[in-house]
Amino acid sequence: MGPDQAVEIMRRVLIEAMMLSAPLLVTACLVSLVVSLVVRLVQTLTSVQEQTLTAVPRLVVVFVVTIAVLPWMVHRLVAFTVHLFTGFHKYLG
Repeated sequence: MGPDQAVEIMRRVLIEAMMLSAPLLVTACLVSLVVSLVVRLVQTLTSVQEQTLTAVPRLVVVFVVTIAVLPWMVHRLVAFTVHLFTGFHKYLG
């Protein structure tokens, strides 16, 4: 296996890692933004200054999205692994 082949494998691995993590990262960012704004508004209006009010909704939404996206993630990861192992003979010699 030459350096160019190793770089190609690593490029594909990094692309897959980005594709698999993107839904969770985007969800976490959007939920963090929306929930923070809503909770801060509620805290300002009610004068309740509880720190867990912002963390719990974020965790719940990210957990629900993880459960919803998990079948797609597993399918994509299995397909990538099968593709990598079936084409591995190209890199051996």
